Amino acid sequence: MDAIRPPRLRARAAGVTADDTHRAILAAWRIEQPRLITSLARMLRDVPLAEDLTQEALLAALEHWPQTGVPERPGAWLMAAAKNRARDHLRRRPMLDRSHATLARDLEEEQQAMPDLDSGLDDDIGDEMLRLIFTACHPLLAREARAALALRMVCGLTTEEIARAFLMPPATISQRILRAKNTLSASGLAYETPRGEELSGRLASVLEVIYLIFNEGYTAARGEDWLRPQLCNEALRLARVLTALAPLEPEVHGLQALMELNASRTTARTDKEGEPILLLDQARALWDRLQIRRGLQALARARSLGGAGGFYVLQAAIIACHAQAERAEDTDWHRIAGLYAELAALTRSPIVELNRAVAVGMAEGAMAGLAIIERLAAEPALKAYHLLPSVRGDLLLKLGRGDEARAAFEAAAALAGNARERTLLQRRAAEAAGP
Repeated sequence: MDAIRPPRLRARAAGVTADDTHRAILAAWRIEQPRLITSLARMLRDVPLAEDLTQEALLAALEHWPQTGVPERPGAWLMAAAKNRARDHLRRRPMLDRSHATLARDLEEEQQAMPDLDSGLDDDIGDEMLRLIFTACHPLLAREARAALALRMVCGLTTEEIARAFLMPPATISQRILRAKNTLSASGLAYETPRGEELSGRLASVLEVIYLIFNEGYTAARGEDWLRPQLCNEALRLARVLTALAPLEPEVHGLQALMELNASRTTARTDKEGEPILLLDQARALWDRLQIRRGLQALARARSLGGAGGFYVLQAAIIACHAQAERAEDTDWHRIAGLYAELAALTRSPIVELNRAVAVGMAEGAMAGLAIIERLAAEPALKAYHLLPSVRGDLLLKLGRGDEARAAFEAAAALAGNARERTLLQRRAAEAAGP
């Protein structure tokens, strides 16, 4: 059978620069990568190989699109290119057993049956992506590597973005991902959604992955845009699928509640130009009340299952305090500070302590919050974390120490990887230097 050609290309438009094409490639890649990997993994039963072939499709786009123009259907082009490479790979391998031949035949049949590859996501793509996450979170893999591997494969985060999520050096994350991929390749682990005890054994890692996917969408680590709504929506969909798979797990409902409540503020979090608007300055009339109700219902469900003290349930309870305050000044900061204290006792996390400092500063005064910040200054994990000097600057500004606040905001801006966030911090530094 002749190789399937990638879909028809669009002629390069007049005035389209190489930078424009490169941006188009990266945009299509971010959108299509999860679909490519899940489709290939389902057919090849080999997750690392699926990722490698997907990367090859990206390289093909980087080679061809600058000369030929961006395809009319970028996702379809990438899918066809990836499947062609998958079929070539299977043909090159010695057909020592019938399983190889079966995989190759399945691939041929799927290509014939699905000529229109850009017709949208597969009906079960949410479940397929969840299977990919469950595979990446297999107990055979080191616990600290599971989430990093899944974030790399499922949402295409760079090593630097993943390192930022874990507050670790990129080299450390890179090694973890490489070791995990080698383990997957050597072990031949099944591409599956486990059930019963097997599901429970992987659930904590899967929840962590979904949570980090949402966080990257909620506040992007790098790039020009502060928000990546597609990632938030993907994380919410995965959480909703997971509640059907594990309806009696309180932390599953807690995570859904946390994400629903946070996502309810999306419209109010940026202005028309995409610049960030801080929580206390947001127009609460723009908050999505239907999504808030869904979040509160999920939180109530988690509590009814006995999960009131869980990691995600406590965070959802904190966000619920904001969601239920009609005005910023109505926020129950003492309640929030108390919930952060419970969370800090549970996790011993410097990030949680940083958030507790904000709540304590609002509940008890800036000096009380600053005392917590000064204790955190020696935390190795926070040395390159821009929100530490950012919070410090905010508290110093409230105390009238403008010069110190300006220096803190400038330090935060220098550490920020996201362009929108950097601009916000620079603006705050300039305001702190004013009268």
